[in-house]
Amino acid sequence: MEQLYIRKATVQDVKTIHGLLMQFSKQGFLLPRSYNDLYNHLRDIFVLASVEKGPIKGCCSLAITWDNLAEIRSLGVIDELQGRGWGKRLVEACLSEAVTLGLFQIFTLTYQADFFRKVGFEEVSKDVLPQKVWSDCIKCPKFPDCDEIAMMLKL
Repeated sequence: MEQLYIRKATVQDVKTIHGLLMQFSKQGFLLPRSYNDLYNHLRDIFVLASVEKGPIKGCCSLAITWDNLAEIRSLGVIDELQGRGWGKRLVEACLSEAVTLGLFQIFTLTYQADFFRKVGFEEVSKDVLPQKVWSDCIKCPKFPDCDEIAMMLKL
């Protein structure tokens, strides 16, 4: 059985991360991210990797939004590994880093509200996220008609 672990992403992971996120984007699970965005935010990303090497199997990122606020985004795990707790572990890696950085309010915009509820997030109004709206959402093709669900976790 393949041994997996979670680590920080490397430059060599970007093309696989992009492919993974594009796959989930086409399925309507998350919004796509450009290569430029992934390279610019590489230090934000955790990946699910195999000890035996090979392509990464999942990813998740923690993006700092403001002095007291961060976002969990770009969470995806390959189909064969879904339902085994790896998505939760990727989110937990991001939450651990948030605490290390002194960030105790974490939000996500998601189509997978049930998953995030199980991790402890609660649904909130997008109105409580003005920094997100003006930094990222305004560039989104779905703006201002966002159909994602805003959720928050206070650590």
